[in-house]
Amino acid sequence: MEFEYQIKYSNRSTLNITVERDRTIIVRAPKGLSEEKIKAIILSKKQWLKEKINHAQKYPLVYSPKEFVSGETLMYLGRNYQLLVLEEDFEGVRFNRRFEISKSNQKNANELFKKWHIEKSEEKIKPLAKKYSQNLGVKYNECKVSEMKYRWASCTPKNNIIFNWRIIKAPMYVLEYLVVHELVHFIEHNHTPEFWNIVSIQVPDYEKAKNWLKINGHQLEVDF
Repeated sequence: MEFEYQIKYSNRSTLNITVERDRTIIVRAPKGLSEEKIKAIILSKKQWLKEKINHAQKYPLVYSPKEFVSGETLMYLGRNYQLLVLEEDFEGVRFNRRFEISKSNQKNANELFKKWHIEKSEEKIKPLAKKYSQNLGVKYNECKVSEMKYRWASCTPKNNIIFNWRIIKAPMYVLEYLVVHELVHFIEHNHTPEFWNIVSIQVPDYEKAKNWLKINGHQLEVDF
């Protein structure tokens, strides 16, 4: 079986292979590693790649986007909150145990909620990154919240950590796990037993967070 894959070269010292949720194979390789060597490694992991590509739980069906009408429910920090569309004229999104938007802004609701979620993501994630980087004794340059395709988070060769704004829909313990996961990669690049041991010290219930993402991750990708 032939696999198509993308190679991304950097100053890293080890090769890493990931299968994204759209079944794209990404190879992150050290500069100078030949394509022939990379192909040989890919072939040696043929069975592993086949299992990842066909993992049904990791690649759920596409769900329809939410409708921004009164009575719709929207997810925030692991819970669903009801939306109310009001005749009152006001800007942006209001939240107090329910979401509220003005009917005059209903047509721009997707953009408004994305902006609101990004702001809340930064409020919650950046303090977590600061806290756990101190706990782990690692340093990063920037902590960013962004639009990410098929990933919840990543760390870059420039020591930046980037998080998908959609993870703010997940419970706080999931956010903590994702932050710790990326920061531990500054210590251990690959998902070795040592990697998971370090994660478990910081987030003892990390398996609960992983399972939540496996079961509910598709809900984060829905447009509200």
